Amino acid sequence: MQAARSLAAALALLIPALIFLAPVSAQTGLPPELTKVGIDQRLNEQLPLDVEFRDESGTTVALREYFRDKPVVLSFAYYTCPMLCPMTIEGMKKVLRVLSFDFGREFIIVNISINPDETPAVAAEKKQEFLGNFQKPGALEHWHFLTGDEASIRKVADAAGFRYAYDPESEQYIHASGIMVATPEGKLSRYFYGIEFAERDLRLGLVEASSGKIGSAVDQVLLFCFHYDPTTGKYGVVIMNIIRIIGTATVVVLASAILIWVRRDRRRRHVLVR
Repeated sequence: MQAARSLAAALALLIPALIFLAPVSAQTGLPPELTKVGIDQRLNEQLPLDVEFRDESGTTVALREYFRDKPVVLSFAYYTCPMLCPMTIEGMKKVLRVLSFDFGREFIIVNISINPDETPAVAAEKKQEFLGNFQKPGALEHWHFLTGDEASIRKVADAAGFRYAYDPESEQYIHASGIMVATPEGKLSRYFYGIEFAERDLRLGLVEASSGKIGSAVDQVLLFCFHYDPTTGKYGVVIMNIIRIIGTATVVVLASAILIWVRRDRRRRHVLVR
């Protein structure tokens, strides 16, 4: 299992690199399918919320039904994927176990299968398999596994910058691994790559996508100290902002100390005069 996770992690990192090198390596025989695969950041792009899918029960639902008053974690993974998609979902479960935010109250997750042949019955079976023993309140109700036709899948995937291809020889889909965070209005806010995700990154991404409506005062300070880097899909330290906070704190501490000293001096003089 550990070897499989390591291989999946390596593939998740290797595929984007191969895609980047594709124009140079095409003459050496790089499979053309890899040039069609990747995740392009479409920050602030509006998702097509009128597109319809079917949920696990087979009910037809418009995507906008999941975009109301809270951020949405969006992922593309097909349910019969032999390795990478399950690894991505397990990575999501791992970070969600330590994330203090609550399903349904502060965020929801929408997964869209990229395989148009998959049915709601397959989605329901895989949802139970993935989440049946997942000890996180609200997960079953607010982690949605959708299926749809080719046109619907492509429309949303294209808007999100998720590029994938079907390989007839292996009868599998070639795709990269990652998740996106969207605002309650359906605009793409943050991208996180790979099969494992940092709790700090996901937390700050959700806070930003909600325009500060979720999270604590500490999260707001962290957002001031950390800045999202779209080239890496991670939050990095903003040194100047930390220096500003330290400088402000130093001034406040010195001012408080001076004020206390002045008050004590006045009381001491008042006692001497009396």
